[in-house]
Amino acid sequence: MAIRFTLIFAPSLFLLLLDCCSGSFVGVCYGRSADDLPTPDKVAQLVQLHKIKYVRIYDSNIQVLKAFANTGVELMIGVPNSDLLSFSQFQSNADTWLKNSVLPYYPATKITYITVGAEVTESPNNASSFVVPAMNNVLTALKKLGLHKKIKVSSTHSLGVLSRSFPPSAGAFNSSHAHFLKPLLEFLAENQSPFMIDIYPYYAFRDSPNKVPLDYALFEASSEVIDPNTGLLYTSMFDAQIDAIYFALMALNFRTIKVMVTETGWPSKGSPKETAATPDNAQTYNTNLIRHVINNTGTPAKPGEELDVYIFSLFNENRKPGLESERNWGLFYPDQTSVYSLDFTGRGAVDMTTAANVTKSNGTTWCIASSKASQIDLQNAIDWACGPGNVDCTAIQPSQPCFEPDNLASHASYAFNSYYQQNGASDVACSFGGTGVKVDKDPSYDNCIYMRAGSNKTVTSNTTAMSSTSSSSQNGISTSIFTFLVTYLFALMHIQRY
Repeated sequence: MAIRFTLIFAPSLFLLLLDCCSGSFVGVCYGRSADDLPTPDKVAQLVQLHKIKYVRIYDSNIQVLKAFANTGVELMIGVPNSDLLSFSQFQSNADTWLKNSVLPYYPATKITYITVGAEVTESPNNASSFVVPAMNNVLTALKKLGLHKKIKVSSTHSLGVLSRSFPPSAGAFNSSHAHFLKPLLEFLAENQSPFMIDIYPYYAFRDSPNKVPLDYALFEASSEVIDPNTGLLYTSMFDAQIDAIYFALMALNFRTIKVMVTETGWPSKGSPKETAATPDNAQTYNTNLIRHVINNTGTPAKPGEELDVYIFSLFNENRKPGLESERNWGLFYPDQTSVYSLDFTGRGAVDMTTAANVTKSNGTTWCIASSKASQIDLQNAIDWACGPGNVDCTAIQPSQPCFEPDNLASHASYAFNSYYQQNGASDVACSFGGTGVKVDKDPSYDNCIYMRAGSNKTVTSNTTAMSSTSSSSQNGISTSIFTFLVTYLFALMHIQRY
């Protein structure tokens, strides 16, 4: 009976794990304004390799839709601005497009959103009057096929749709766009579709460096900006801009519409005057963004509110016009190598001092890799710690609890901390040639438990990791539930074998 119970209970446990861990997601925009990009099938493989589960494209390219078939990746596709007139004039145009460009690939290709137009108020030929009629025709086409509840319809906007964004509580839509915004918002509310916004703190800093602190734009502000009307405290421009949208919506009495960020990011390279466009700043912004989203932190005005975000962009795009930065927003080069290291799970140790879901332990400190350390220095430090330093590095080997995320910063953090704790937790023991930093927040995550003062053994297995009640007691409630369930599952699997 015990074995049968195990077999029946395990699938239910997996479903419970999926349910308790659901929340906001991070996707990536797959722009193709370049002449040197890999083929769509190779792109689909790259996306899966890096565990990216949500992708936005700006059209309905057949080769791309075919490439993502049966991958499980959820796609947001788009109706370009150039097609808005034809889609708005005739229902048959939307019907034909859906029949020829979407239906043949669905549901093998998991399409979940259709954007009708993109930042129309910013385009030279303002096509905003066509947006809502085109959205209605696309929705009608979906209804005819019974897909209107599975595929949501919306349109994306730039922050320029607001006339005022600071303080956030004074957020207001530009009155010159009222002719199309009111029916658009009514459409979104009626069909439970999100208000899609493209947000770029980088531009705010670049254009006003004397007014916008860089650390405030990068999610790393040490001081807070106070909204004088609400008293809410802001430590990032991203949150302030999102809340400005929420307040603008509330000012028009649209309180149920969710906000989705369909573009945000930071360039890794720019022209001589774009000094903030660096790989380090791009890595810092996107890493902190991912953690902020994955932790379901929400914003000061909407704490805990789910907020789905798409990072721009998957690749550097050499045909985009404008300043040098416009061609360098990519996470990957066209040869599919990373521009900088980025962990999409939000668990990486790139800069754990900013983690929002770990708890302080009175008097306890840990040692992790510095976000400023080079890849070469980290590798040398790991080699020393796991060799002459006598650190047991089993836990960061493949299939072990601390192997994922598979990057040098995460592996180095685990090795550094083990050496640090084994050698008296002294300042010298966390030096590693300047690549180590001390923190007072436990960097443990999931089943990867970091050694702490008083420990005499490094955790190297899932089951052993969870037996350390002193460590697990420091984690948040959701983490405790997750790790308990995982441990119990492994225990049941062990019973089943015998």
